[in-house]
Amino acid sequence: MRRATLSACVAFGCACVTVPAKEPIGRTPPPSEAPIPKGPVSFDFDSLDDRSVSAPALRGKPLVLAFVRSDTLAGQAQADILTKLAEAEPHAARYAVVAVEPADRRELVEGFVRFFTDKTRTPLLGAMADAATLKGDGPFGDVRGLTVVVLDATGRIVMRRTGVVPGIEIARALSAM
Repeated sequence: MRRATLSACVAFGCACVTVPAKEPIGRTPPPSEAPIPKGPVSFDFDSLDDRSVSAPALRGKPLVLAFVRSDTLAGQAQADILTKLAEAEPHAARYAVVAVEPADRRELVEGFVRFFTDKTRTPLLGAMADAATLKGDGPFGDVRGLTVVVLDATGRIVMRRTGVVPGIEIARALSAM
């Protein structure tokens, strides 16, 4: 982890304090080196409401999963992009936000998802990541930075990108199926 030194002068002298350097807004780790599975992916995330966010429940229609942190501008931007896609193309796919955050932040994540779903007639699915995903070992690889995954109707990954993914790129992946 990079560190920066901050010098603060106070009335009685100067003190040097070491604080973590801030990462640039929207910066995400490089894509996982794990190969994309060839077959359907199995997953079952902790849903924020009564709608299941699992492979069996969501098969039969393309699915866009955005793995985000609700406390970042990049995560908020991606949720907004998904909201706009869900409103413009509600029948093209299902859209879900999976918060890669600890369970004790559930209430904050619920508010985050509610804020974005209140903007559209097609609400986003919302879920909390499982323990494996929080460690970077989940079925989609290391998605702890902002990552968007598009699955076809059978549950096979057809696109996986890190960083804020423009809606046009997600729409292209959906229309290519």
